[in-house]
Amino acid sequence: MDKQKIKHMNPYLAGFFLGLVLLASFFLAGRGLGASGALKSVVVGIVNEISPAHAEGSAFFSQYLNNGMPLKTWLVFMGIGIIIGSFFSGVTANRLKFKIERGPNLSAHGRLLAAVSGGILFGIGSQLGRGCTSGAALSGMSVLSSAGFVTMLAIFGTGFLVAYFLRKLWL
Repeated sequence: MDKQKIKHMNPYLAGFFLGLVLLASFFLAGRGLGASGALKSVVVGIVNEISPAHAEGSAFFSQYLNNGMPLKTWLVFMGIGIIIGSFFSGVTANRLKFKIERGPNLSAHGRLLAAVSGGILFGIGSQLGRGCTSGAALSGMSVLSSAGFVTMLAIFGTGFLVAYFLRKLWL
């Protein structure tokens, strides 16, 4: 394990900046944050480029083509900004490297399988739940929606429950 001090932003300052980004999102875009719509826009845009007739004839894809090119939505630009900002943060903190974070009782392949499986489940859940956790919890709580608070409790409750059962892989 590398003993050098890892630079991270103060979590309270990061939360404050996240609040400012959320406020700017409401002010500039007229809606809160949410990332699952960006991936959906990219998929719809790719399907539309490959087979426009299929995209227009599909009940799912056609509902996202009504506003023109789906890749021009602000969510796609937000996703690109997240990638660029993450890269910039990694470079400035000297943390930009490829590595697989895992516990001593978990293989690298097992960790990658768990990450991919979790990503797939997250994507399915965000479609079934009509949005991702950032949209439901952060944006919902910022407008004092009771559903936003329930969502946040469910997210953390599920996280604690799953962590209890999987903790031996990380300790």
